Amino acid sequence: MSTTPTSKVSPAAGGSPDVKQRTGLVLAVIVISQLMIILDTTVVTIALPDIQESLDLSATSGSWLINAYTLAFGGLLLLGGRAGDILGRRQVFIAGIAIFTAASLLGGFAQNAGWLLACRALQGLGSALASPTALALIATNFEEGAPRNRAFGLYAAVSGAGTAIGLILGGLLTELVSWRWVLFINVPIGVLVLLGALSIRNSERIAGRFDLSGAFASTAGVTGLVYGFIRISEEGWSDGVALGAIALGVVLLAVFVAIERKARQPITPLRLFANRNRASSYLIMLLLVASMLGMWFFLTQFLQEVLGFSPIKAGIAFLPLTVAILGFTQASTKLIARYTPKALIATGAAIMLVGMTWFTQISADSSYLSGVLGPMLLLGVGLGLLFVPATATAMSAVAPEDNGAASGLVNVMQQIGGSLGLAILVTVFGTATRNSAEHVPAGSTAEEAKKFVLSDAISTAFTAGVIFSAAVLLVALLAISTKKQQAAPDEVAGAAA
Repeated sequence: MSTTPTSKVSPAAGGSPDVKQRTGLVLAVIVISQLMIILDTTVVTIALPDIQESLDLSATSGSWLINAYTLAFGGLLLLGGRAGDILGRRQVFIAGIAIFTAASLLGGFAQNAGWLLACRALQGLGSALASPTALALIATNFEEGAPRNRAFGLYAAVSGAGTAIGLILGGLLTELVSWRWVLFINVPIGVLVLLGALSIRNSERIAGRFDLSGAFASTAGVTGLVYGFIRISEEGWSDGVALGAIALGVVLLAVFVAIERKARQPITPLRLFANRNRASSYLIMLLLVASMLGMWFFLTQFLQEVLGFSPIKAGIAFLPLTVAILGFTQASTKLIARYTPKALIATGAAIMLVGMTWFTQISADSSYLSGVLGPMLLLGVGLGLLFVPATATAMSAVAPEDNGAASGLVNVMQQIGGSLGLAILVTVFGTATRNSAEHVPAGSTAEEAKKFVLSDAISTAFTAGVIFSAAVLLVALLAISTKKQQAAPDEVAGAAA
């Protein structure tokens, strides 16, 4: 597959007003589609308490509303990029947006958890088809050099801002209308994107084969692990079904590796893991998002259920995190010219570790200023510092024919890491909830007892985040070399987005 192709096109030759208007429309379509896809993780996260109450879901069951999307998205992302190469990127892009839009409409009408989960998985499928082809269509429709780099820059900026926009928009829609509108809002946007997609120049199709068995084995394997961990959070470690699901997941992932070693056109070229720095960067991406997605999930619960924030106020409460991430991401793009990736990644990981450790001290008596803002800012600074050098390392020394697969793997590691990480944090949370219920202070009212149990279990869940952050630091210190490594700007922009 190729999510960051380098083919030369000249759509802007001559710079005529008609051509500029067309390329402007194309960029708007691509950027809006990516914003819609990025929004759909955080826009649902902020609405989770209302969704759980409406559909009678526990906090652990509610995590599937995030995981159903990220598992389908991450598990099928490489296959989606491959489909764009073989079937034509515009056609696959349109198909992905159509599926995503239809799933959003159906999900908005959901009357039970199973219905909504199925729609969230279908949204993930649509995103897996649309997202890699949207990025590849920039190369198809924009001339190499400044026009393409500007397009990549806007694409990456919108992707970065999408999390904050999703949190605020989700809060507004949930509080002013209904949680169902965090899904319905995608429908008019999706229809406009589909109409605008008619102006997109298609890519040439290439001969190739689909690695369906590899895609199935990898997605089913990770799903088995996630299901097993989440079930343990509710049933305990003695549950045979949960342990069986984890064992099956491990077996399927081993089968996936065997399939990829023998496949003529593997969905994941294993040679990409031969480089120690690159393999370490993939692991860092997985661990990084494993801790961050869990933090978003549980902090949303804490802000609304313990501190009593409205959905809008909870969304705005995350703004300092987003500002810190964006600000220090920009700073790291300049620092990477002066310092090695190892130094920047290790520094960022150390700062994140302090922030995540601070979060373990959260309690029912904590306020936003005393228990949330400080560690949130530290996480934003650390993530901003290490993300660009980690991406650059993942994209360094990659053969031209593997550029797309390498950048796609960065995205896959983030999605899969988020699913596994959230599942593990939910497992710790479920066990801690049962233990905390036995230590409620005497004389507590029902509401006070609820807040005590929830905050105590959340602080315990953050210990898993501490372990993930510590692992990032160890990988950076022990596995990344000190040599400066560079990747092409458009490759880094594409992978980072």
